[in-house]
Amino acid sequence: MNRTLRTPEDLADAGLVSADAVEGLKQVAQKYATALPPVVLHQINSGNDRSALIRQFVPSVSELQTAPQELKDPIGDGTHSPVKGVVHRYPDRVLLMPTLVCPVYCRFCFRREAVGPDGGVLTENQLHDALDYIRRTPAIWEVILTGGDPLILSPRRISEILNALNEIPHVKILRVHTRVPIAAPERIDEDLVGALRATPKSVYVALHCNHAAELSDEARAAIARLAEAGISLLSQSVLLKGVNDSVETLEHLFRELVQLRVKPYYLHQLDLAPGTGHFRVSVERGQSLVKQLRGRLSGLAQPTYMLDIPGGAGKVPLTPNHIETDASGRFAVEAIDGSRSNYNPPRPT
Repeated sequence: MNRTLRTPEDLADAGLVSADAVEGLKQVAQKYATALPPVVLHQINSGNDRSALIRQFVPSVSELQTAPQELKDPIGDGTHSPVKGVVHRYPDRVLLMPTLVCPVYCRFCFRREAVGPDGGVLTENQLHDALDYIRRTPAIWEVILTGGDPLILSPRRISEILNALNEIPHVKILRVHTRVPIAAPERIDEDLVGALRATPKSVYVALHCNHAAELSDEARAAIARLAEAGISLLSQSVLLKGVNDSVETLEHLFRELVQLRVKPYYLHQLDLAPGTGHFRVSVERGQSLVKQLRGRLSGLAQPTYMLDIPGGAGKVPLTPNHIETDASGRFAVEAIDGSRSNYNPPRPT
């Protein structure tokens, strides 16, 4: 099937859900967008990790169950948006969201209440106002293009946005968050790579990838095109029950990414988005997994385990604590094998 699947009937025709499930999934479809592009469908049908991909991308009636703690805007985008399309949560960086459309809609997305095929793009006036806010805010050092997926836009449109940002002297770093190399790798062509390379500012592309099964041959080739063009690559992953909540799965993913010249950057604790409880892994479990990875992986392959505090207070690391202090101020340090050592350095002079 060489088209994007968007309806419960499409999913049933592709054998991803039963015919009996279609009616229930229509209720899900009324709330949250679905898009399953051909390359992802091929990975589902050909890989050994079918269930990990189905859980991420195929809707479930579990999404209709919302816990009291879950929020429509779990990380407080709205309360930190001075103009449409901009989120300014930290003094030195902003999110710029030129579109709310994605090539694939993750079932755990923290912006699932906003993204979708009807999300559209910023109008010329809205984009002008967003860029003007960045121009008149000299504290902004980094602009992060996200959404939606900014790389769903045409290379011409991406060039226009990057050229405008390039003319703002205090903006030094540009970052692009994307699923396109995974979900629509054919878009990473010469024109798009050229658009990303045209600016003299430092450009980082942050790839969202949660499981090594997402890395199709086409995705690997798209990532290679970015890397060979000299674009710095990072990755972000979300810790998800039934997808990657084992040390073996995470180890394999992070090794694969490093081999593709992608530095694992963040491993996110799942945000409190509505209808995502069936994906939730406890913080204690996450800390245990990160602790086990420390003894199994090179530092190159270690992301930071992060929580985006509900309501918009920002990100904090959830890394396990390896050092304790007793009443006399002496340290006890836990090694990667679980053994403990005393660490009593001299006081700084």
